[in-house]
Amino acid sequence: MQLSDFDFPFDPSLVALQPILPRDRARLLILDRHTGRLVHHRVADLPSLLNPGDLLVVNDTKVLAARVSGIKQSTGTPVEVLFVKDLGDSRWEILVKGTFRTGQVIEFDQQSRATIVKRDAKGTEVVVESSVPVTQLFETRGLMPLPPYIKRAPTQEDHRWYQTVFAKHEGAIAAPTAGLHFTEELFRRLNTSGINIVTVTLHVGPGTFKPVTTERIEDHQMGGEVFHLSEKTASAIEHTKRAGGRVVAVGTTVVRTLETVMKEKGEMVAMSGESRLFITPGFPFKAVDALITNFHLPRTTLLMLVSAFASIEPMRKAYEEAIKKRYRFYSYGDAMLIL
Repeated sequence: MQLSDFDFPFDPSLVALQPILPRDRARLLILDRHTGRLVHHRVADLPSLLNPGDLLVVNDTKVLAARVSGIKQSTGTPVEVLFVKDLGDSRWEILVKGTFRTGQVIEFDQQSRATIVKRDAKGTEVVVESSVPVTQLFETRGLMPLPPYIKRAPTQEDHRWYQTVFAKHEGAIAAPTAGLHFTEELFRRLNTSGINIVTVTLHVGPGTFKPVTTERIEDHQMGGEVFHLSEKTASAIEHTKRAGGRVVAVGTTVVRTLETVMKEKGEMVAMSGESRLFITPGFPFKAVDALITNFHLPRTTLLMLVSAFASIEPMRKAYEEAIKKRYRFYSYGDAMLIL
């Protein structure tokens, strides 16, 4: 398939710069992928839209406030570093813009600095010297790594807004945004309605957002992202399937986690590893029956995944309807439920 198949005209004024509060008041566009029917609701309506016996699966990764400002030693040039992955022994994979050479030092404060030990087409790595743990550096100096299409500086409120209420395991550089719509009260109402909730962990990294630069989408290579699926979650999914319930993935990261396990193991079992699964139209879904997802950027692997799940034409019509009705787009925006 061609990259241009996943393009659509878009009004930038629809990009949400902050979330609706309370979170579950966000709008919810329901798409029946079998009939193409579209219905408008709110996320708060989910208890009446799902069935008793359905199972919600959420991603409990926790976003690190890993965007840290510093200066280049010797020149004093301001730089901004996004810490991506802890490689062990004080070594980190980072994202940083500008011209850097091996040995270049970036100073964060009097007690903390990073020395570039690798910079090539595959990425940038640093060794951190600090009197405090790097995670404490995030707590004192870090900002939330908001996506670049949110055209404002991160604020203190983003530490709460850009984190799900069920976030538990630190390691992501971006939020699993479909999960941002859920509140404790909504979870209570879902449980009361007989809808169970379990978790997986996938630490969202650059792989999710890596631009597709090949015209043939099949030539794109996904970056790896660490995931974990517990025995409890695997058993709950198997039980739900046997009982005739639906497995409802909250977000594309959950889809990729569950379908990675099914693809590699052939059954739903506990597993930890690194997912490089690239889901495009024609993919044989074996784990997920329904999907809650935000609206995604054109020409992205995220849009390709939801187009694979719903089929391209129904998804195109859903996006046309969302734009017409002025739904709020992207991380802080509204959501879809694809059944």
